[in-house]
Amino acid sequence: MAEATLIRAATHVAFDTPTIERLVQLGAINVVRASDCLIIGPSRRDPSEHAQAREAWFSVSEERSDTDDSGEKWDRLYSSDVRWEPPVVLWVSASIHERVNLWRACSWLRYLGFAHHDIFILDFEPAPPSRAASREVLTRPFTCSESVSDHADEVLLDRLSKARPWSGDRYERAIRLWESYVDENPLPFVESCITGVEGFAELAPSWALLSCFFPRKTAEGCLRLSRFDEIVFALLSSEWQTALALAVHKSETRMHLWHLLSCTGDLFLEDRLEQWANHDLGAAVECAPGPKPLGHPMLSRVYRLTEHGMQLRDKGLDQLTDAPSLPIAGTEAYSASTPWVLREDGRLARL
Repeated sequence: MAEATLIRAATHVAFDTPTIERLVQLGAINVVRASDCLIIGPSRRDPSEHAQAREAWFSVSEERSDTDDSGEKWDRLYSSDVRWEPPVVLWVSASIHERVNLWRACSWLRYLGFAHHDIFILDFEPAPPSRAASREVLTRPFTCSESVSDHADEVLLDRLSKARPWSGDRYERAIRLWESYVDENPLPFVESCITGVEGFAELAPSWALLSCFFPRKTAEGCLRLSRFDEIVFALLSSEWQTALALAVHKSETRMHLWHLLSCTGDLFLEDRLEQWANHDLGAAVECAPGPKPLGHPMLSRVYRLTEHGMQLRDKGLDQLTDAPSLPIAGTEAYSASTPWVLREDGRLARL
């Protein structure tokens, strides 16, 4: 069968671990994992700079790592030990973080000298949810939990047997999306998300997600916390709480937090709380040792909101630097040097 030959001979790129495991079971020999969650943290156009920026981003967290439990890198796209041989098959789901990685992979493959006709992009729609999960799935504002591995083996092999390269124009559009995503000026990318790009339906939900991490400016000119920070501050109180307690808090606000963490990963909540606690000597959020030692994510520290933090939550910020900066793609949120704020129309503007 043609698909059996292709799955053994091709270089396969997958954006999550379950898909890699499935491809290996189906006979794939050369599989590259590129599953770094690029929604949060810095991204750069130059591959070497990107790898260094991501390594530095992970190194600031005592709980997160850029490797899995076996020590394998989450992201091997730029690894020197990868054997790139045509054809290259990219397996991508509707997950937002996989779509961003797809743009990056297209850019990298062009950098390596691959022609677009040597690259097959297998683009999967979400698998039909089970009856039990369908109601919960319908309430999700973002698509971040999908996986190619949600589909049956026969579906994967059938798609592989029918694989065709994207047109050169569509392939170039994917590369341009990555280049605008990592640019220091986020406005062209935001505009692409709002106006749309043919063949990339993920752009509107991508910006809906990313915009949740930028501070907001109201029509009256007031500066407000980002949507993510606002949700976290709404769950915090003057009582000590672990990050896990915030994540499992039974409330509608916690559900909004869960939707965002389903795209960033749970440990980003711990990271962001730690950033707040270390910012300005913990003026807004205080931190203390938790019930578990380091090495127990979400339980090794407890946090509480100070009076100043309550003022930021209720009345807003006096200036962007009241909050710790947060790298996003090619720019930063809450940065004095790049003071981007989210307007009420959903677009960014310089303060």
